[in-house]
Amino acid sequence: MEDCIVRATAADAQIRAFACSTREMVEEARRIHNTSPVVTAALGRLLSAGAMMGSTLKGERDLLTLQVKGDGPLRGMTVTADSLGNVKGYPEVPDVILPANHLGKLDVGGAVGQGHLSVIKDMGLKEPYVGQTLLQTGEIAEDLTYYFAVSEQIPSSVGLGVLMNRDNTVRQAGGFMIQLMPFAEESVTAMLEQNLSRARSVTALLEAGNGPEQMLQILLDGLQPTVTDTGKTAFVCSCDRGKIERVLISLGKQEIRDMIEEGQEIEVNCHFCNSHYKFSVAELEELYRKC
Repeated sequence: MEDCIVRATAADAQIRAFACSTREMVEEARRIHNTSPVVTAALGRLLSAGAMMGSTLKGERDLLTLQVKGDGPLRGMTVTADSLGNVKGYPEVPDVILPANHLGKLDVGGAVGQGHLSVIKDMGLKEPYVGQTLLQTGEIAEDLTYYFAVSEQIPSSVGLGVLMNRDNTVRQAGGFMIQLMPFAEESVTAMLEQNLSRARSVTALLEAGNGPEQMLQILLDGLQPTVTDTGKTAFVCSCDRGKIERVLISLGKQEIRDMIEEGQEIEVNCHFCNSHYKFSVAELEELYRKC
């Protein structure tokens, strides 16, 4: 199943909903960062959330950043997404190993620990929008549900999941995000809550062969869902040598001069995609002249 995001409305636009399948995206992140299973699950959930939340942005240059900071061994994760379905992310500690939780599943909450979730929206305004809430469980989906309720005052239900193969590659990944509009009727809310209470997990729905559209049909049963848009999503990093050069130049002449005087080439690594960029002393001198 190709990675994609589906957007829909239901109950005469009293509900807006999103669902995504992201197996390829999460597997690419696992490969790039060589993550352990529990970190793959944690980062994969945040990547899926970023894909859906990024699709709500209006402008092509708008950017969404999700940051999770916790006191668990994972320490934190960062994901960025745009309105075109391009998503990237990285964990601070990729090789965390933990025993399964009391349900026999990967202990994402234990890896994340207690901390906070930040949502940053850069929409080309003077200052970006920043919302921050305390982590409720560290399991990501519940934390985002709480964020929407507290920071954006939008009653929401977020479901996220990652299922691993025995060889630690990604078998299934995806999620859904369902939100009630302010004018939603009580009967609509009650039916949605009933559907959600009966629903299987995201990975169970995907494993049963349901794509994002079928997932929404199940979750919005009886509420007349209508698909409004379908788009691709993928792990895409926009770094290149030119951007790294501009970052180095922005450090200023003194910083570059100090690098030159050390007499050795430097290497700059991209956190998101693990690309390595090397600069010789001669190249640093050229950048120094451009400052």
